[in-house]
Amino acid sequence: MFTGLVEELGRVRRLERQGAFQQLEIAAENVLSDLAVGDSVNIDGACQTAVAVGADGFVVETVAETLARTTLGTFRVGQEVNLERALRVDQRLGGHMVLGHVDGIGQIRTISEQDREHRIEVIAPSEIVRYIAAKGSVCLDGISLTVAAVTREAFTVAVIPHTFDNTTLSHRRASDSINLEADVIARYVERLFGGEALSSTGFSFETLRDMGY
Repeated sequence: MFTGLVEELGRVRRLERQGAFQQLEIAAENVLSDLAVGDSVNIDGACQTAVAVGADGFVVETVAETLARTTLGTFRVGQEVNLERALRVDQRLGGHMVLGHVDGIGQIRTISEQDREHRIEVIAPSEIVRYIAAKGSVCLDGISLTVAAVTREAFTVAVIPHTFDNTTLSHRRASDSINLEADVIARYVERLFGGEALSSTGFSFETLRDMGY
């Protein structure tokens, strides 16, 4: 599990593709302090396993399912990526519970700035938007952010200068693709109270969300 608080920006040093299998070597510094082979590391929102760790980087292997559901298959050598090690039980949970299981890919519609605050509007698949609520949490490329507004096809996040400047968000432009992970709690709420239970009352999960539940 992760928090969505990016520890550092790594850089893609080497990329090899063999069909639907990919191996990435990431140059890094901070995350290497206690990273070992077999450990999980969040790369732009996707949980990956370190298969080799060196003095100035580490290697992960990405399979077809991850390549199909994330932007990892579009990475280029030299590209910066958000990195976060898995959460330890003795750490503060500063962001929100992030699994590193990307739900799908969204598209940035607009990026605007006012009074040093950046607002990013993201178009997302309906099966993801339904789990997003205003003032709730969402993970963009591994970054824990608070939702400022949501519609039936998109949502907006407000980003403070520190987060914008110290993550890959500062490199993003309108029309860019971005990895999305909805708050897992919303999924469990639907599982427990959705489906037949909600249908019998005439409510839907989206109705409850819009009512603030």
